[in-house]
Amino acid sequence: MAVGWAGDGAVQAQIDSTVDDAVARARSSLPSGESLEFCAECGEPVPEARRKAVPGVRLCISCQQAVDTQHGAVSGYNRRGSKDSQLR
Repeated sequence: MAVGWAGDGAVQAQIDSTVDDAVARARSSLPSGESLEFCAECGEPVPEARRKAVPGVRLCISCQQAVDTQHGAVSGYNRRGSKDSQLR
């Protein structure tokens, strides 16, 4: 089957690359080391359950939510190649 300029498996290779980049970006932002007992931002105590669940945590839940909201979600989705973008 003729696929134009793209070789066989090019679409899957692009998808795999996008997923690999997203996983690498997520792993690089994970905290590591010993968790803090008090929030580095506001000084409030970090709950023990959070310290155990997230090794290396530095912020309390409310400060972490504020940071997450500021950074927002980064999308590596290629909109040019999607059918949704072609329909709009």
